[in-house]
Amino acid sequence: MSSGRVLCAVAGGTNKDVDIAVSAAQKAFKTTWGLKVPGAERGKLLSKLVELLEKHQDELAALEALNVGKSYLTARAADLGSTIKTFRYYAGWADKIHGKTIEGAIVPWNFPLHMISWKIAPALACGNTVVLKPSEITPLSALLLIDLIDQAGFPPGVINVVSGYGNTVGAAIAAHPRIAKVAFTGSTLTGRRIMKASAESNLKAVTLELGGKSPTIIFDDANLEQAIKWASMGIFFNMGQVCVAGSRIYVQEGIYDKFLPGFSQAAEYLTKSTGNPFEPATRHGPQVSQVQFDRVMGYIESGKAEGAKIHMGGERHGELGYFIKPTIFVDAKPNMKIMQEEIFGPVCSIVKFKTEEEVTEWANDTSYGLSANILTENVSRAIRMANNLEAGSVFVNSAHDMDIGVPFGGYKQSGIGREAGEYALETYTQVKAVHINIGQKL
Repeated sequence: MSSGRVLCAVAGGTNKDVDIAVSAAQKAFKTTWGLKVPGAERGKLLSKLVELLEKHQDELAALEALNVGKSYLTARAADLGSTIKTFRYYAGWADKIHGKTIEGAIVPWNFPLHMISWKIAPALACGNTVVLKPSEITPLSALLLIDLIDQAGFPPGVINVVSGYGNTVGAAIAAHPRIAKVAFTGSTLTGRRIMKASAESNLKAVTLELGGKSPTIIFDDANLEQAIKWASMGIFFNMGQVCVAGSRIYVQEGIYDKFLPGFSQAAEYLTKSTGNPFEPATRHGPQVSQVQFDRVMGYIESGKAEGAKIHMGGERHGELGYFIKPTIFVDAKPNMKIMQEEIFGPVCSIVKFKTEEEVTEWANDTSYGLSANILTENVSRAIRMANNLEAGSVFVNSAHDMDIGVPFGGYKQSGIGREAGEYALETYTQVKAVHINIGQKL
């Protein structure tokens, strides 16, 4: 990523490996897990895993920096912090719930550990066994996590990792007749394929956290300094490789001429602090791969070809690695690809608007509905906008400032179901009604 060199090679799994993993999960559930292990004990094991995660934070953060290209300091503070909070949160739920299934989990490459924790922590708390496929691009931290799970004392077969490609391992999980539920985070196209495979196999339950094209809406009365900071983090955090990235920034006309230079200055700061993820001064790293680099650059070229104007950025940073300068478009129209499709890179469009009604219509004018950000000091407007925006999460005077206790998911083609919070537990349990006649006679 930062050098273009190959880090290492990881074995690619096959359909047979998925079968082996499912068999191991079934055996573990019947003999050493599930109803065999009380919820209180499952909670203790999850708490032990939390202790190990805290002990190995430096090593795990280093692997995440190598995995994704993000800053080591960010990986340690944000990614590991969120992962630890997630496991600790669901450890507290373990003795309060009941249910069972064999789950398949397929996680993305942008936040490997964090997304794994969102899948397996509630699954383990509910007494399930899991077959996990990490992204083929970023499998390293998942492999260390499994070693820590073993050290924590979980029985063999409770968590089974099969590394490999989506069209082999991922497809095998989605179609496997002995997997009862699939949790997937990734692209909308792949989500459709998983739903089809579920329907054509055993009608397994599916939860999908898919793409996004989130709006950031800044009203005239917003705190300008805070609006610039939140909008910048909303799009440029993790090099724009975030499903909730606020890539469409709508600024009301009264504040637009002040916002644009201030936001540009924030982007310029990131450009100057671009570099090696392990350098303390680095705030902006590379894209995750050559494929992703080319994809983002393709969207930049598309924006230019369709008539949008590059205000700054729009080009490679340096000659080595997959670095892209933070990019700002202006004069973009609603029907342009850069306004309708998920770019997953450090690219945004800033659009001037007049009225609340106008910006609400524009904000809802995509096939996605994952999240939205609102910057305003008017509480009534904030509540009204939150109700009118077609998004699963709305952040007022912040941006993707999530908490593990609050459910997360999308509207429209951004997904099905919810993760995080108590809502996530519903997807990892089965409801059974048992009717016993204790005396009534016909």
